[in-house]
Amino acid sequence: MAKYSVGIDFGTLSGRALLADVSNGREIACVTYEYPHGVMSDSLGGKKLPMDWALEDPHDYLGVLGNAVPALLAETKVDPKDIVGVGIDFTSCSPLPVYKDGTPLCFAERWKEEPHAYVKLWKHHASQPQADRLNETAEKTGQKWLSTYGGKISSEWMIPKLMQILDECPELYSDMDYFVESGDWVVWQLTGNLVRNTCAAGYKSIWSRKDGYPSREFFKALAPGLEDAAETKLSGKLAPVGTCAGGLTEKMAALTGLAAGTPVAVMNLDAHVSVPAFGITEPGHMLAIVGTSTCHMLVDPEYRPVNGVCGIVEDGILPGMYGYEAGQGCVGDHFAWFVENCLPGGYRDEAKSRGISPHVLLTEKAELLKPGQSGLVALDWWNGNRSILVDSRLSGLMIGMTLATKPEEIYRALIEATAYGTREIIENYRKSGVGVSAFTASGGIPNKNPMLCQIYSDVLNIPVRVVSSTQGPALGAAIFGAVAAGKAGGGYDDIYSAGEKMGATEGKTYDPNPENVKTYDKLFSEYEKLHDCFGRTDDMMKRLRAIAQENR
Repeated sequence: MAKYSVGIDFGTLSGRALLADVSNGREIACVTYEYPHGVMSDSLGGKKLPMDWALEDPHDYLGVLGNAVPALLAETKVDPKDIVGVGIDFTSCSPLPVYKDGTPLCFAERWKEEPHAYVKLWKHHASQPQADRLNETAEKTGQKWLSTYGGKISSEWMIPKLMQILDECPELYSDMDYFVESGDWVVWQLTGNLVRNTCAAGYKSIWSRKDGYPSREFFKALAPGLEDAAETKLSGKLAPVGTCAGGLTEKMAALTGLAAGTPVAVMNLDAHVSVPAFGITEPGHMLAIVGTSTCHMLVDPEYRPVNGVCGIVEDGILPGMYGYEAGQGCVGDHFAWFVENCLPGGYRDEAKSRGISPHVLLTEKAELLKPGQSGLVALDWWNGNRSILVDSRLSGLMIGMTLATKPEEIYRALIEATAYGTREIIENYRKSGVGVSAFTASGGIPNKNPMLCQIYSDVLNIPVRVVSSTQGPALGAAIFGAVAAGKAGGGYDDIYSAGEKMGATEGKTYDPNPENVKTYDKLFSEYEKLHDCFGRTDDMMKRLRAIAQENR
């Protein structure tokens, strides 16, 4: 009798439940549930939100459990008793304030209209002032852990978001018992146990297995009242990825249709969980999860400080390895921005008449262009810069436009900008002694857009492997669910053996075009000039943002 595991991938706009065969990783079926509330960045109910806010409602996450999982079981007709484990991955850092019984504060009548009571999504950048204060204090007090995070803590991470609540809504800060990653909260709902995963704690919360969280003295230096944050708001059991957080409760069994007692793995991060899903275990092989944003993952047996990375965590991705994370805050998001806000009506009408999406139409037209033909170079900072400048106040830029510039030229330039941003990250790794010799791209965008994959290969001058599976995070979560079950429970005892059997490796490889490489080397040189000018020398983007904030 076949055995299965379920992986549930919570993304930015939707959640996906995937059923995988434990013996070989075959993806039996996948069901998607779109979040009804979506990303709340303009308003909460009738309340206008300030600039740089991005919130979500945890009711949507429960909707994934109560809709996608039962639909998956109905579609596959698999006996829930044949499902050996459940794994969860989550887009991060997306924390929320909760009471000690796990109830989110936004569920309480008192706080339902308070923005700080909701999930602060990964792209919530309104905590940049707190991140600046944290980084200045850490540098001034000589915190050794700062180098682990590339010299800067991002406004996207846990501590700046916690600081923002204390600064702007101290009553809510006092009322909440815990500040938890949304993925950890989902696992808590499934099992009844609060178990924080060491992956998110290490990358997003300044925690290390050796030293724990920063000291009380450091937290107090950040803000009076924050000194006990590690013992209170961030407290709870910590467990490494692959660990079983507990069995599914009767309540959640009734909601999902799964069997009560089914082992549930501790939550993992969406990009990190994908590494074993694609059979990557060797140093120097970068995995890029290309979606609304991009995360770049590497493993290496050695620790080497690298400026501007998101984190370097021991056992953070695979046991026995240091996991290196970098990223870009805006990739698919700014392709969508262009289509939604800048596409001429004639293009939209043509796509509709042909029954294709505007993205497909633009790609068809952009494929006819040669590298460099448009005379355009863009900066990929429409949602700030995550690596290597670590500054959410940076913004997008397009240079070289004329009255003859066409939409497809702009669209291609935006794609090229994301490839340049990835090359900037790779070059930064190499300067620090961390080699990058292989590259795998995953996610819906690489599988749908061969032009993008070829551009990446030409810009990076590396073959780009695209795995045919479009559900890397969900498959990775299912693999960790099988590890949570253990061999005795029908799964596996370690992630290496689970990944070897269940990982997806089939796909297509895009090789660099030597002529295109030459042109893109020239264009990347121009990108670097813009990168250093607006990212390191001229604060124009930040001044413009400040003026915009004053006049909202």
